[in-house]
Amino acid sequence: MKASSSPIGDAAGFARELGVSRETADKFESYVALLKQWQKAVQLVAPSTLGSIWTRHLLDSAQLAALAPADARSWVDLGSGAGFPGLVIAILARDLASRTPNLHMTLIESDTRKAAFLREVARQTGCAVDILGTRIEMSSTRDKVGTVEVVSARALAPLTELLRLALPFWQPGTLGLFLKGRDTENEVEAARLSWFFELELKPSLTDPDGRVVCVRNLSPRGSAPSPTEGKPRERH
Repeated sequence: MKASSSPIGDAAGFARELGVSRETADKFESYVALLKQWQKAVQLVAPSTLGSIWTRHLLDSAQLAALAPADARSWVDLGSGAGFPGLVIAILARDLASRTPNLHMTLIESDTRKAAFLREVARQTGCAVDILGTRIEMSSTRDKVGTVEVVSARALAPLTELLRLALPFWQPGTLGLFLKGRDTENEVEAARLSWFFELELKPSLTDPDGRVVCVRNLSPRGSAPSPTEGKPRERH
């Protein structure tokens, strides 16, 4: 997937951009239709972004698929909201089967109305995904999910707080993928006051001011630091 040079306005353009099947594009078309329908009663996205859903939300989320480890089997999405990025990745899973054939996605969303929306999208698209309508911090949530290979979040909390929420799901080799905006570097510096981690910053393919924050080897300060602790690397 390359940086998008122009906004995408429909399922066909989305399919071309990602190289996915028409069947998958149809699922996303149903997703968008449901989002617009539910948006009238539940604010799932900022109203100002409704006209740019395909690029601003769907494509922005989809870019994480290429960053996941090959053969990743377990992925948890924190504070999924309207399904970005977790539900997007789960719907794409059929087209990603050659790379991640056994991917299992869990979405955590404590807002009962948003969780109901996620379940309806999953039902209508035939998407295999677990949706937990609980708070991330609850021990029962951690027990149900266990540790995973990928943790993601978008527009949920500052990085310091995201790492706190992610830690219970972390294991050696876990990758954190966090979509961030123009204040990324300040959030990274603030997070380093409380955490050791290996970091790679990748430019967003949909937002010129955005970054994908890729985190490995996470541990709280006070424990042994990662040997790769240092300044962030930014790849273009």
